[in-house]
Amino acid sequence: MEAMIREDERIFTAFEEICEKYPDKPAIIYLGQKFSYSRLRELIYRFATALYDLGVRDNDRVMIYIQNCPQFLIAFLGTQEIGAIPVPISPIYTPVEIRYLINDSGAETILCQDTNFGYVKEVFGETCLKRIIVTNLVELLPWWKRIIGRMFDKVPHGVIELGKEVHLFRDLVRKYPPEPPKVTIDSKHLASLLYTGGTTGFPKGVPSTHGKMLVSIHNYKALTKDYIKPEEDVLIMVNPLFHMLGEEAILGWGLCKGVTVVLMPVPQVDAILEAIQRYRVTVFIGVPTLYRMILENDRVDLYDLSSLKYCWCGGDVLPAEVFRRWRDKFSVPIFQNYGCTEAACVTLSPLDKEPVLGSIGLPLPSKRVKIVHEGSLEPTDLNEPGELLVNYEHMTQSYWNKPEETAASFVEIDGSIWYRTNDFVRMDGEGLLYYVERGADIIKYKGYRVSCSEIEAVLQDHPAVIGACVVGVPDSKVGERIKAIVVLKEDARGVGATELIRWCRERLAPYKVPQYIEFRDMLPKSKVGKLLRREVREEERRRMAKEK
Repeated sequence: MEAMIREDERIFTAFEEICEKYPDKPAIIYLGQKFSYSRLRELIYRFATALYDLGVRDNDRVMIYIQNCPQFLIAFLGTQEIGAIPVPISPIYTPVEIRYLINDSGAETILCQDTNFGYVKEVFGETCLKRIIVTNLVELLPWWKRIIGRMFDKVPHGVIELGKEVHLFRDLVRKYPPEPPKVTIDSKHLASLLYTGGTTGFPKGVPSTHGKMLVSIHNYKALTKDYIKPEEDVLIMVNPLFHMLGEEAILGWGLCKGVTVVLMPVPQVDAILEAIQRYRVTVFIGVPTLYRMILENDRVDLYDLSSLKYCWCGGDVLPAEVFRRWRDKFSVPIFQNYGCTEAACVTLSPLDKEPVLGSIGLPLPSKRVKIVHEGSLEPTDLNEPGELLVNYEHMTQSYWNKPEETAASFVEIDGSIWYRTNDFVRMDGEGLLYYVERGADIIKYKGYRVSCSEIEAVLQDHPAVIGACVVGVPDSKVGERIKAIVVLKEDARGVGATELIRWCRERLAPYKVPQYIEFRDMLPKSKVGKLLRREVREEERRRMAKEK
């Protein structure tokens, strides 16, 4: 069964249908405040009207540089409503990172938190930005909640310098009516531009159409129809909305099904557990690290989590030990979800049976997969590991202005474009996929996909560094820790690990900064000078095995 996407269909179509059906039902609950479906739609319309009046037009890019909050959803859907393209990025990115992303995407508008305003102002003159919209995490909450939050220093806030290019989010949604212009948008129109790690040292943009995202949304709705129901279920959204998993989950499992979503601004364990207990949450989605943090929280038994019915894990492979401990403690299994930015969700564990330990599930009905030998791209035998390739209608077929990256990751087979995931899996006789390993270029740290080459490029920008190789070191708690092997120039003096880590912290988001740095005289390279990262990674694994 494939998801049939109408030519004129868009993401907001599915959301509006739910707004008409459940106008007064809470769509999201954020820091105790409920936003009904009709209220959320009105705010989306108001923001869309404001953007248009500010000069944002069809296919213009609008960067969203904020944490999980109602404003994220309002901006994401409001931008799409007038045919513009949201560009969500991590709110912890540094000025160096956002300068590159703004210029690469061509974004002329950015929505940022007041805490990030200084970073945006710092790079404004070096980018194509024309306007800044500033918000605060609590500004849509009642006045008395805002006052209490500030009295007890619970609300982070930053300094804003007002100017003609600076606009306040709260003023825009108050000033403008919920009457955006009618813009013709079809399923082939771009719905978002997400960035993921590149192999050349720079993040690469992944353009997604409305059709691409609707394929997953329709599949989610169909596969969970008999299990997750609007009348009964509550979803807690901890995953960041700037990530494909977060976007698909909040739309496919939540807002486009009519399910109430408890939206968490940060993944703080006690706050998550309290919210599950208070709102009788039934559906939970997390990365392996979050499941482990909950299990190891010494206050977990103080909370009533008996409402949980369906738990999913995405972002990385779920360790068997975490799978067993969770099931034994809460009598609820953890189902697997596997996907990537380029192909969106690819597999889910079937809900009509106990999930198979180690399996990442079955391919979604609309997704076609191949498991092939890495070099020849010839199909592997049953249960034989190979690289996973994905193809489906509406799938992304190229990166944003990155022809070399596109040529390396998208391949034509029998007249169709297939995405090379760089992940290695095997398939059993029942069609279940099992994760084997990932390619050497990507590290999974706490559910984040971290590009080795991006960190290497930053290290090699240091004046004392002549070469760098970054690898993931297996760690049961976080997936993999980041280790950098560095070669210094012969005349380098006084440069150590502390200096290089500080250098990285100034230029990379915290989760990309190496935890270990080792110095060597040379790095292993092929005859044509290509860095043999996989060889270094295998060497690290052998070293760890000896130490155990």
